[in-house]
Amino acid sequence: MRIYADSASDLPKSFYEENNVTLIPLRVHMNNEEYADVVGIDVLKVYEFIRQGGQPKTSQASPELFLELFEELAKSGEEGLYIAFSSELSGTYSTAVMIYKQVKEQYPDLKLTIVDSKCASLGYGLVVKEAVRLREAGLSLDEISEKVRLNAQHMEHFFTVEDLDYLARGGRVSKASAFIGGLLSIKPLLHVEDGKLVPIEKHRGRKKVMKRILDKMEETGDRLSDQVIAISHGDDLATAEEMKAMIMDKFQPKAVEIHLIGSAVASHAGPGTLAIFYLNQYPTA
Repeated sequence: MRIYADSASDLPKSFYEENNVTLIPLRVHMNNEEYADVVGIDVLKVYEFIRQGGQPKTSQASPELFLELFEELAKSGEEGLYIAFSSELSGTYSTAVMIYKQVKEQYPDLKLTIVDSKCASLGYGLVVKEAVRLREAGLSLDEISEKVRLNAQHMEHFFTVEDLDYLARGGRVSKASAFIGGLLSIKPLLHVEDGKLVPIEKHRGRKKVMKRILDKMEETGDRLSDQVIAISHGDDLATAEEMKAMIMDKFQPKAVEIHLIGSAVASHAGPGTLAIFYLNQYPTA
């Protein structure tokens, strides 16, 4: 069974290569040039561009690439599972469904399931990793799809950004919220609800936000000591490591993974973003 995922999962390129997962890059636009996320651009150059006042833009994955991949899958006779970035944050899912229907008309035997993860960054990445684990365990496409949907449904996202203005530019939060936050040096706490970014609280100073994230984990997490928790960061490894130490000390999880936020997500969230992902309902089997 083939698994497809796009670059907004913020998993490193090596993950795709080592786990036989097909990467579908979103596209990043800077200086009048278009780049394929992960494979066509160094993410650190994106952070540098933003810090210098640039405003990269992003666009969904290429319809032509979906067509090529889905036709190839149909001709191979294999089954496929595409786990997509939240449909509330990108048009990639809708495009994939459109191309799927087009290919299905020509190849009625196409066996492909498309799942809208309603997740972002490493929350999405953890869902993809679980799909790989289930495939290795020998589950069927239907079984994996069902478990992936449940896993995505119960994936918590809590994050804070250094500057709300980055999210406001991309229409992810209101400009009024960004202005007030910047004026008072307030750090927001945001959540993903049904695939959408939702600011839920504001705190003065990053330390208070980080402690509040721990509170939220304690309130909503399920069997955190059995979980692999993920942290993604906007080119601020020191803060991510500090957050990891706090999580390890308080919850003793199985592991805490840290990854850099990739170009597609970083273009909107900006440098200094800190995000934490875990399950609010741990699977019983």
